[in-house]
Amino acid sequence: MNPPLSPCLSDSLVIGGQTFESRLLVGTGKYRDLTETARALDASAAEIVTVAIRRVPLTSRDGAPGLLDALPVGRYTLLPNSAGCYTADDAVRTLRLARELLDGHDLVKLEVLGDAKTLFPDMPETLRAAEVLIRDGFRVMVYCSDDPIQARVLESMGCVAVMPLASLIGSGMGILNPWNLKIIIAEAGVPVIVDAGIGTASDAAVAMELGCDGVLMNTAIAHARDPVLMASAMRHAVAAGRQAFLAGRMDPVPYRAVASSPQVGLITQM
Repeated sequence: MNPPLSPCLSDSLVIGGQTFESRLLVGTGKYRDLTETARALDASAAEIVTVAIRRVPLTSRDGAPGLLDALPVGRYTLLPNSAGCYTADDAVRTLRLARELLDGHDLVKLEVLGDAKTLFPDMPETLRAAEVLIRDGFRVMVYCSDDPIQARVLESMGCVAVMPLASLIGSGMGILNPWNLKIIIAEAGVPVIVDAGIGTASDAAVAMELGCDGVLMNTAIAHARDPVLMASAMRHAVAAGRQAFLAGRMDPVPYRAVASSPQVGLITQM
């Protein structure tokens, strides 16, 4: 297990009453094999890993190992998600199945997609599914548009985290609308986790510098030339971005330079 980065990063992330030290959440799809998956997750030092219940076999099947065979028991909090669902009914059915498979696990990521081309969330269906799941006792983290009004509605319904997209899922386009994210962050009373669109470490650092509580990613790590090295880079980027946010950036001084060396006691003659 990776050691903590620094004592000064000990401020914790609390989601639905559960405390985490890492603010990097990672997916488990698209890796070459389970060995690479396990090595990348280890390098990321993430504590929450998402699992697409409809796509990833959790346990052994036909002699082939499942995801749970590759992960150390008890090290990670699994976050089953409803990736691939296009209706509220499908999403609810998928996450209820996840609860059965994982012995009553109730922390889930709700994802209801609008179309196969953009994978934008279908917000009316997302709201409908969230209402049912919360009534069923789930703690719902929810993938959503970067619309501050929708985020507010989801929080008021009882979602334990809102997860606005930075840009399209799997696109690696980075954060396209930091201003909307800033509004969501300023108004939210639950963690704001940027989900989708992160392409490289600097994108993750920017998200954290904006004040996001965490970053979730999959493709940026799994499709890197060296996924394990990129997982480590993401770990440090998220930590550095969080440090920068807590430290507070200097006030910009537009259109003129300000010397960083002393302006008194100068040597004027040799």
